[in-house]
Amino acid sequence: MNLQEYITMKNDGPFDNIVTNGGYCGIFRKIACVGDSLSSGEFESLMNGEKGYHDYMDYSWGQYIARDAGCTVYNFSRGGMTAREYCESFADSKDFWNIDYRAQAYIIALGVNDMYGDIEFGTIDDIDPNDYRNNKKTFVGYYGCIIQRYKEIQPKAKFFLMTMPVGNETGKAKERFQAHAEMLYKIAELLGNCYVIDLNKYAPQYDDEFKSKFYLGGHLNAMGYRLTALMIESYIDWIIRNNMEDFKQIGFVGTPYYNENEKW
Repeated sequence: MNLQEYITMKNDGPFDNIVTNGGYCGIFRKIACVGDSLSSGEFESLMNGEKGYHDYMDYSWGQYIARDAGCTVYNFSRGGMTAREYCESFADSKDFWNIDYRAQAYIIALGVNDMYGDIEFGTIDDIDPNDYRNNKKTFVGYYGCIIQRYKEIQPKAKFFLMTMPVGNETGKAKERFQAHAEMLYKIAELLGNCYVIDLNKYAPQYDDEFKSKFYLGGHLNAMGYRLTALMIESYIDWIIRNNMEDFKQIGFVGTPYYNENEKW
């Protein structure tokens, strides 16, 4: 093995080295996934002409990552979730702000339901980086609030913000997905210790051929969630390999210790 070549693969893309055992996701012992149905292993049933929606967390990409990397993954998610509902009621009702559930890494996969809801999208100025209580009640403001509240709970945690993959969207829908992706980069820069998992740019297109294999109705099937896990593991592995200085002290996150000679 050429270790130097592996560490410094600067020119590869996030999916050029697909990991099967979690890769460097394994440096996190606890990960929390904040999301909607696609983070919850939701399957869509159809019986006697009536659709049903069922969250099977064990099939979520987060739990596939847990089994691959041997870490604990919390599903802070539910079908239909939005950033507004998460902040205003859901997280409180499930006790997801509890310090006992603090993680070293948070993967945030919200936006699909928000894009089609009645909430204003907002701008980066809707986030007060010093106090989330001053954030405006827009998608951007609520999204920032989620990161900021978990930063209070676990100040040195790493955050991975997930964009939405390209499907068959056209017109305004396509523009919304692109605006969402662009905004996540701005949020990551503003709040720090954040990295973007840009499925909008790098993931395969979720076109009719893709859906014929990996979808069950309007949601992913078991193979689709498994594929998503491999993609997220590989993307995070790629981020870490290309930013190794940022992750040197991850083992100290959640402890009172640190090494003053190294970057947090």
